[in-house]
Amino acid sequence: MPRVIHFEIPADDTERAVKFYREVFGWKIDKWEGPADYWLVTTGEESEPGIDGGIERRGEGDVTRNVVEVADVDEYVRKTEAVGGKVVKPKTALPGVGWYVYCADTEGNVFCMMQEDPQAK
Repeated sequence: MPRVIHFEIPADDTERAVKFYREVFGWKIDKWEGPADYWLVTTGEESEPGIDGGIERRGEGDVTRNVVEVADVDEYVRKTEAVGGKVVKPKTALPGVGWYVYCADTEGNVFCMMQEDPQAK
């Protein structure tokens, strides 16, 4: 069954947001070594319940969103559209990580679906 595996927090000033979440919650936050202004957030120990996430530079209309891991992004896009949802950002490769797509549910809430694929380019 697909699960929420990650969250993303958009920020106008990523370093300011990093400082805020470190100071408020004590989260461990490290700059991602990839090509984007993205920070990886560890919210606790792996043995504890919860999920980790990221902080990224805000784009137009960005909101905090959840990332759901799925086995096949294309299959879940079809399921999403079949029940009234829509794609808001098409399937995109995250090189060496996998494929992701942003969708909106029937209420307009945006979420991300991610398919692990180390061969994604």
